[in-house]
Amino acid sequence: MVADWRNMTQAELDAAYDNSRAVVDSPQILAGFEERSRALAERRPEFLDLRYGPRERQRIDLFSAGSAGSPLLVFIHGGYWQMRCKETFRFLAEGPLRHGISVALPGYTLAPEQSLAGIVEEVRSALRWLREHAAALGFDSSRIVVSGWSAGGHLAAMMADEPGVTGVLAISGIFDLEPILHSYLNEKLRLAPEEVAGLSPQRRPLSGRRLIAVCGSAELPELQRQSWDFARLRAAAHLPGGAFTLSGRNHFTILPELEKAEGEITALLPILFAGK
Repeated sequence: MVADWRNMTQAELDAAYDNSRAVVDSPQILAGFEERSRALAERRPEFLDLRYGPRERQRIDLFSAGSAGSPLLVFIHGGYWQMRCKETFRFLAEGPLRHGISVALPGYTLAPEQSLAGIVEEVRSALRWLREHAAALGFDSSRIVVSGWSAGGHLAAMMADEPGVTGVLAISGIFDLEPILHSYLNEKLRLAPEEVAGLSPQRRPLSGRRLIAVCGSAELPELQRQSWDFARLRAAAHLPGGAFTLSGRNHFTILPELEKAEGEITALLPILFAGK
């Protein structure tokens, strides 16, 4: 059983969401992500840093599958809404591209420069820009799966009912923001208590679009609980989707399962593109 976060000390709650501290070799893993991402960008520089808004990080990287009308996977990076960047995660396009799926990676302004509500709206703007430019970029605006990792999993779930979205793939996501409100993460995020319900996918009206939540068995228990609590809530409402725990994967080693053409996460994409 996972300890109730409400009964944790402040130090315990902070540690329960500190993924970098929990995975001691996370800097080396991230360095590998960046190296592989640079290599992909060098091979495929055609559609990098496409601007969808005026702010510095309001740019999108697109990796085209090369066939007109391909489905599109939109991947939103994590970093607890206050760190990391899309450039680190370009490498994840490798797996979907092998299956004829185009991949877009939007950036967004980080906290505290931007509020969480503002970040959500920036991501909505990125999706709107992609839909408007779908024909020129060669993908089908009615066949979009939104995915994301960690905080990006939260943002992906917030996009479930956007036009053209057939499904959501949330990897190690956050779906209830109340523990975040009381943790060290809120120093930069600056969430107010009255914002929690409206910005928590678990507390908002649940989307009828298919949503799959994935986490790793070696992740922090709180991250696993977030995925499974949300999945159980949706299952109780008879909504399509589910949850999977990948054996032996931690918060960082889970991502290559999307990078690989035959990865366990890549294998879920056809289900999501099929819709309900």
